[in-house]
Amino acid sequence: MEQMQTPMAEFLKNSIAKIKEMVDANTVVGDPVTTPDGVTLVPVSRVSLGFAGGGGDLVKQRDGCVGGSGAGIRIEPVGFLVVRDGVVRMLNIQPPAVTTLDRVIDLVPQLLDRAEAFIDKKSAPAAPAAAEDAPQA
Repeated sequence: MEQMQTPMAEFLKNSIAKIKEMVDANTVVGDPVTTPDGVTLVPVSRVSLGFAGGGGDLVKQRDGCVGGSGAGIRIEPVGFLVVRDGVVRMLNIQPPAVTTLDRVIDLVPQLLDRAEAFIDKKSAPAAPAAAEDAPQA
């Protein structure tokens, strides 16, 4: 059984469709830009959205509907993903962290990179330097 399309339902459907047009994956992670020296920059944003709507159909009393809706969207640039020689880094453009917890959270990626480099360095096989120093017969 098909549901009857009332003016209010159509109104809300159109409002939500317009919001979907504004907020998509390209709003959060933008299109990459490649510089002449081979560095690729990908813009990253934080998107906050609020939507409310309501109303009623006045089918029984008279034809028509009464209603309203409101929406708010905030797009805040966060930074850029910088891709150079296969290495990806995040370049923040946000103001610096104010609280200690924010500072610790900002340092986590750097600490992980350093720990990974340290582990890779330790697990790499040592060059056989002793074979070079041994006298030849």
